[in-house]
Amino acid sequence: MKIVDLFAGCGGMSLGFQNAGFNIVAAFEFWDVAVECYRKNFNHPVFCVDLSDVNNAVEQIKTFAPEVIIGGPPCQDFSHAGKRIEASRASLTESYAQIIDKVRPKYFVMENVDRAEKSTAFENAKKNLKKAGYGLTQMVLDASKCGVPQKRKRFFCIGALGQADNFMQDILKSGVSKKSTTLRDYFGDTLDFEYYYRHPRNYNRRAVFSIDEPAPTMRGVNRPVPKGYPGHPNDACPVSDKIRALTTLERSLIQTFPATFKWCGNKTEMEQMIGNAVPVKLAEYVALKLKDYIKSEQKIEVNKEPFVDWLIDVQNFTPRTASDTLSRIRRADRICPLEGAPNDFYYCTLQQTDEYIELSTSVRSQIKRALTLYYIYIVQNGIRA
Repeated sequence: MKIVDLFAGCGGMSLGFQNAGFNIVAAFEFWDVAVECYRKNFNHPVFCVDLSDVNNAVEQIKTFAPEVIIGGPPCQDFSHAGKRIEASRASLTESYAQIIDKVRPKYFVMENVDRAEKSTAFENAKKNLKKAGYGLTQMVLDASKCGVPQKRKRFFCIGALGQADNFMQDILKSGVSKKSTTLRDYFGDTLDFEYYYRHPRNYNRRAVFSIDEPAPTMRGVNRPVPKGYPGHPNDACPVSDKIRALTTLERSLIQTFPATFKWCGNKTEMEQMIGNAVPVKLAEYVALKLKDYIKSEQKIEVNKEPFVDWLIDVQNFTPRTASDTLSRIRRADRICPLEGAPNDFYYCTLQQTDEYIELSTSVRSQIKRALTLYYIYIVQNGIRA
């Protein structure tokens, strides 16, 4: 599927989706240094465009006819590191929603810091997206539970035209690990240090970490150990001459960029690009889950209209009830893929999955009823699902 990346930065989201097999056809970013960095690492075009000018942006984006739009509007004004106020940059979240509304891709993925979910800007954007006909799945993901050796929580809003809300909830949670990925898990024996310094926002917080835990969030600044650092009771070890800050390259690797990624700009600009980026493996995790969802939709799509017609004409369902029934079958298929008619063996297998067990009793009952109807429909009409 053709993808356009908005607010692309240096390309963390693009690289993750590209690794998952999606076709990135264009990217848009306003920071000239990030545009230059992006251009060095991808073959498709990247445009230096102010996306707050929605009409101009839409005109350019539409030429690529994207089926999916991804992107992370700048989030500094929602950040834990900032003043925790919503200012001009926050309005870019609303610009993103307006672009989605006007371009109308089949799917979109919006990423931001975790606290953005509770912002006024996102509430306004959400109203626009719902009015445009998108079903929304909202979730905060911990990167360390998605294959990234870093404790970094990010908010994702995934939209699909014509779907119910929470359409991807189960499938998005299904691969999240119960254990955080540590630096040692990710890098093995390739690191030449056991402990390192990450400058805290204030000295009430720890600053020395071990490779046997996930790294703290990579921020846009990287400072050496200051003279006279007082230490902290929760530091992984006492400060000594052997303790150092991470290098720029090490920070990019913890953000799961490949060692071959080409950086540009001065040190401050590189550190800022790395800190702003979506971890590549986190983007790849989301991309693979979206890909799984799209495949499950395509499998059911063949019989969608005849089945809905059958529910309305034969079972006397209202159009709304028929649509809800189809949504429950799709949900079951995402939890436990349907390879044929959903018979007793399939239902028994479904019942043993963790995702199904975690559902409420009423939801499980609704899914069972929907599967029974789908089985009757397939058998009566001699259809292979």
